[in-house]
Amino acid sequence: MRKINAMGSTGTLFGWAFGDSAREDDAAYVGELKREALSNAAEAAKSKGFDVEPGSEVFTVLSAGDALVDVDTAPDSLVVRCTVKLVGEGSESIHAEGPMNG
Repeated sequence: MRKINAMGSTGTLFGWAFGDSAREDDAAYVGELKREALSNAAEAAKSKGFDVEPGSEVFTVLSAGDALVDVDTAPDSLVVRCTVKLVGEGSESIHAEGPMNG
């Protein structure tokens, strides 16, 4: 694990989960997708050598017709995106932009 950089700057990453749009009103189901998206973000951070700042997760839930993006091409048309802040030396150079992590 890397140390928090001295400047206090952090970067961001996305994590994703895909689900069944017919269950978007099921809070427990959406909660599980959120946990999956957070886990995905944490794995992406770890693969780049960073940690996730605890409590920094922000979720966006999209289904067909909810956004300008075409989620009809996503598996089952329900998408959960989790944006997290990164900590670690050099993390300020990583930024979640659009649908990608860079």
